[in-house]
Amino acid sequence: MRIIQWFPGHMTKAMRMMEENASLCDGAIIVLDARCPASSFNSKLKKVFQGKPVLYVLNKSDLAEKSDECLKIIKSSGAAAIALNATVSGCRRQLLSACEAVVRDKRERAMGKGYARTFRFMVLGVPNTGKSTVINLLSGSRRTVTGDKAGVTRGKQWIRLEGFELLDTPGTMPPAFENQTFARRLAYVGSINDDILDFDDIALALLSDMAAQYPERLAERYGIEGDLAPLSMLEQVCLRRGFMLRGGEFDYDRACRAVVDDLRKGRLGAVLLDSMDDMRNIKF
Repeated sequence: MRIIQWFPGHMTKAMRMMEENASLCDGAIIVLDARCPASSFNSKLKKVFQGKPVLYVLNKSDLAEKSDECLKIIKSSGAAAIALNATVSGCRRQLLSACEAVVRDKRERAMGKGYARTFRFMVLGVPNTGKSTVINLLSGSRRTVTGDKAGVTRGKQWIRLEGFELLDTPGTMPPAFENQTFARRLAYVGSINDDILDFDDIALALLSDMAAQYPERLAERYGIEGDLAPLSMLEQVCLRRGFMLRGGEFDYDRACRAVVDDLRKGRLGAVLLDSMDDMRNIKF
């Protein structure tokens, strides 16, 4: 499988902007994809806020398994964390309460001195984890541009709320992927620009991973059963979905796109792509 690497020029500028604005903020909200919290953790982003409180948001929890277990691991490191689906308006109170808890001591000290403070959070994360959707949830309105592809947000945006200000930032990858397994999982969930990916490789790797972790999902969705090679599984997808070309040849390209899209849209069920060992090895 070809090595995955994606760090376009705008991400270099974004990292510089974050470093320049960190001193203006009281803490950070780092948004992770609940389907792969370890893979979507960027240590470079945490380093920007060294010494300041961080709230981890495991977003897209409706598409994920074992979010409670992942939360326990993150909280055991001393960090605050919640799991939610930011597209559901009912999660707003939960998120506001978590933000308030992070700065409660500072707010009480300020009130004790007789003045009210507006606390600022920078919202960070790798692309397509739902940072802008989280901000829209907090603000109660559609104030930022959102999308289901990597790289939608390109510049910084300050959003004013009652008692808080949020700085939206572009999704930013590590400058280099030391762990290609994590990179592959980020490709599965759409955090890496699809235009740079070899979808044949990604789809075959995804089928292999799903066969190891969730064989029953492949059987239910595509009729894949038994110990098959990834290409044979892809051919079964073609047969089940009718992805055939003239002359009876398999339409591999269409099948590859369909498999990845099925995972991203939750049609393969709730998943956790990272292991608990992956989670425990991350320094949240």
